[in-house]
Amino acid sequence: MRIAMWSGPRNLSTAMMYAFGARADCAVTDEPFYAAYLAKTGLNHPMRDQIIASQPTDPDVVAAQLLGPVPGGKAHFYQKHMTQHMIPGIPRDWMSDVVNVFLIRHPARVAASFSAKYENPTLAEIGFIQQHELYQTLTSAGAAPVVIDSSDIRRDPETMLRRLCDSIGLEWDEAMLSWPAGGHASDGVWAAHWYGAVHRSTGFAPAEGPLPDLEGSAATLARDAMPAYEALSAVAI
Repeated sequence: MRIAMWSGPRNLSTAMMYAFGARADCAVTDEPFYAAYLAKTGLNHPMRDQIIASQPTDPDVVAAQLLGPVPGGKAHFYQKHMTQHMIPGIPRDWMSDVVNVFLIRHPARVAASFSAKYENPTLAEIGFIQQHELYQTLTSAGAAPVVIDSSDIRRDPETMLRRLCDSIGLEWDEAMLSWPAGGHASDGVWAAHWYGAVHRSTGFAPAEGPLPDLEGSAATLARDAMPAYEALSAVAI
């Protein structure tokens, strides 16, 4: 089984990759279109040069790898994707050959967390609009992608991961609830900048507290992302 997990940044996506990576039967890949996205947009993200040097910048090559042999000969292939990477020129036809899951998080939490690591993020850079668009494209074509909220996972990891596995027809594996500290061999080169907290973890963080109080541009960002989040939240498992 090939599982494409779609989220924006600061959305439990790395922890979810570690959960699937802890399964003996599952290979994982970390944001495989990142270098292609940077090459096409010219954006000056942290570690830009290292990222571009670490991955193919031709998105067609990336898409072929996603449908090609599974690394390590594993039975399953978990693909961590950022929805904001799916700009014009990045192919989407391969998505019909994988199981698509959408990982969502309340925009106020994303805006607060991402703004602390990246100066003046835009709505396009936090991925909510693209996430909803991708979901609509798949459902319009007759697919039935799964939606899961990261806050539900943090509140009750085992129940929600069991529910996710059941929803996509994957056998449950207790190994998904923990992983070794220090990161995963499949981490992208950008892990040094972004993954500090999850590298110190050995499992999912506890349930989240109240929503953060936002002001200024962060508040505007969260407000503008809410319609897309609410549409997906309404169909979450």
